[in-house]
This record gives sequence, C-alpha cells and structure tokens, in this order.
Amino acid sequence: MNNHRLLTWLLAAAMLSGGADVCGRTRRVITIDQLFEIAETNSIQLRPSFTLEEEARREISVARSNRLPDINTSLSLSYIGDGFTTKRDFSDYQRAPIPHLGSGLSITVTQPVFAGGAITNGIELARYKSMAVRFSTDLQRDNIRFQLAGFYLDIYKFANLRAVVEKNTELARKVVAEMKARHEQGVALQNDVIRYELLVENLKLQLIKIDNTIDILNRNLVTTAGMPDDTEIVPDTTLLARSLPLSPESWWQQEAENNAPALKLAGSGVEISRRTEAITKSERLPKIGLQAGWNINGPILVEVPPINRNLSYWYVGVGISYNLSSVFKTNKSLSKSRAATRAAIDRADATRENITLGVRADYIRYLEAYEELKTQQKSVELAVKNYNTISTRYMEGIALITDMLDAANSRLDAEQQLVNARIDIIYNYYKLLFTSGKI
Repeated sequence: MNNHRLLTWLLAAAMLSGGADVCGRTRRVITIDQLFEIAETNSIQLRPSFTLEEEARREISVARSNRLPDINTSLSLSYIGDGFTTKRDFSDYQRAPIPHLGSGLSITVTQPVFAGGAITNGIELARYKSMAVRFSTDLQRDNIRFQLAGFYLDIYKFANLRAVVEKNTELARKVVAEMKARHEQGVALQNDVIRYELLVENLKLQLIKIDNTIDILNRNLVTTAGMPDDTEIVPDTTLLARSLPLSPESWWQQEAENNAPALKLAGSGVEISRRTEAITKSERLPKIGLQAGWNINGPILVEVPPINRNLSYWYVGVGISYNLSSVFKTNKSLSKSRAATRAAIDRADATRENITLGVRADYIRYLEAYEELKTQQKSVELAVKNYNTISTRYMEGIALITDMLDAANSRLDAEQQLVNARIDIIYNYYKLLFTSGKI
C-alpha cells in the first residue's frame, strides 16, 4: 500500500469514527449578522465600553443632584473652664465661675436659586459626556464588526481557494497518470512526468498553507467574537448570491452624515467644550440661594455672670455670594475654554472631511470590484479554453511540457483571482457600510 492510499484510508477511518470534524472542533454554519449579534453580548473588547456607559449615565444623576438643597447640621459637646475678670490694667483679678457643660446644635438649609448657569450647564455637560461615551461605544462596536467581517470573508475566500486548488490538484494527478502511461508507451519523457509531479507537490504545499491560514483566521474570529476556542466557523454559502445595493454616492454620503459614530463623537466633543466654556463664564456671576437655619447653644456666655440656659433662634433669608477674584482670574480660564471650543470645532470639520473622502474612495472601490469580477470571469473562460487547447496539443505531441505547465498555472491563477474578485465585492460593500456608520 503506497503512502497516498494509506493517508486516504486513515482520513476515511477518522471521519467515520469522529463525525464531520476530525479535529474535535464544533463546526457552526453562521451568517455575518449572527456573528455580529454574538459579538454584541460576548466580545470582551466591548465590555469596558458598556461599563463606561453605565458610569457616564450615573454621572448625569450626580450633576442633577446639585439642584437639591444643601443641608448641613452640627452637634457639639464641650467642657468649659472657669473664667476670670480683671481691670483693664489686668489688676483686681476675680474668678468667674462658668457652667462647665457646653452644647451646641445647628441646622442650615440652602436651596440654590441662581448659580450663573453652572448647575444647568453641569447637567448638560454630563449628558453630552454620556452621549460621547455612547458614540465611542458605537465606534468600537463598528470597528469590531468590520474586523469580524474581514476575518469571516477571508475564511470564505481561503475555503473557496482551497476548493480551487483541490480541483486543480486532482486534475494534475490525472495528467500525471496519463503521462506515466504515455511514458510506458515510449511517447513521453520521464522529465515531463517529474516536472508535473513537482506541480502536484507545490499544489499540496499550497493546500497546507491554506489550511494553516484558515486555522489562524478562525482563531482570530472566535476570539474576537467571544466564542469558545474549539468553535470552527463555516461561512454561509449563500453569501455570494446576495443582491447588494448599488445606491448612488450621494445616498451613501448622506447616510454617513446621519450615522457615522466618529462624526457624532466629534459633534459631542464640540458640545462638551461649549458647556465647559459656559461653566467657566458662570464663575463671573454671583451665586444666590434661599437659606433657613436653626441654632441652639448653651450656656449663654455673653452675659456676666454666664446664664446656665440654652439660647435658641431660627432664621430664613436670601444669601448672595460673589468671588471677587473671578474678575481677574476668570478671563484666562475663559480664553482657554474658547480656544478648546475652536479646536473641537476644527476636529469635527476634519472628521467630516475625512469621512466624506473615505466614503468617496470606498464607493469607487465598490464599483471597481464589480468591474474586476467581470474581467476575472472572462480571464477564467480564456484560461480554461487555453488549458484545454494546450492539453490536447500536448497529448498529440505538438506542445511542450512547459506550455502545459504554463497553461495549468494560468488556469489556477485565473480561478483564484475569480474567487478573490467575488469576495472583494462583499468586502468593499462592508467597508462602505463601516465608513458610513451602517455596519
């Protein structure tokens, strides 16, 4: 039994004993949309973003709490020593007994009425920060989805390439068998057989490389999506049959304007800078609040001799405070805030420009991929026709083995390029979805 038959027997036995997967993996046929849903809940890379979103939402509640009244209370117990009295020249010392137990209790309530817009803008600032975190999560989600789509389509591409190489390997083996028969008949050279066997070995090596590449891509895919390591993803075979839209560029540009997370993130950055600037301005305005309080203290020490009783009083009123130093300190802070706002606006404009250029480039590549497919389909047709012609001429003895090898390589290359062209259409479509924020 030769090595080829032994290998075939071992593979067949393993498949019969182990089911469809000889590597102990769990094979799953899954669509790209299903892959996105799995990553939404399982991807480790998304978890920090979700945690930051929760933190930002709670920050809004913290900012809103500044509208609530401030309630301060204090309680004190003390030991008071005896006092003394003297004349102004410190003569005629007389001891003044004082009740030794001192106590105090006070409650003060302050309700902010006007803070120069600091509270309102603080709430808005927290809200825009929460929006920025959410847009950042959307951007991270889109990046992960596009990365997953790339892994998925590469697996599909190499799986199809494997089928092409296997087909050409089988065809090459048949040619080798025919050459050996012709060599035994004395009408073919041994050198021709050896050179074609070398082609078969190269194709077998190419299969090994393809399998290794698929294994690497599969591991990257399942890890990024948060799936078990022993999962083997099998792409949906109906993917190439999908009818993809051919909307005009203007439609894609408008979708990017409405949906691109990067653009929304830049816009929220502008609003954050504006709210920060408004808070800085509020430092130049007075703060007004309603106040109410109650105090009880004892003993009463302002009388001589002290009165061993508690003195209680309450009050209500309006409190106004103004930081005089803001007159000369706030200007510099305000200039800095205004510069930060202008920088945020510039960044938003630059982001919009980059997205517009990106959509334009991706749209052109998307249309170009369709033209590439047409060209590769014609190339395969011509390569197959050329191979059949050269093969017939070789069998008739009017073509060289080098012509045969060139024809076989040309056919293999054309068929591989056709697979790439079909996958590239889908890849460029998802690239366009990613750039426009619709992935």
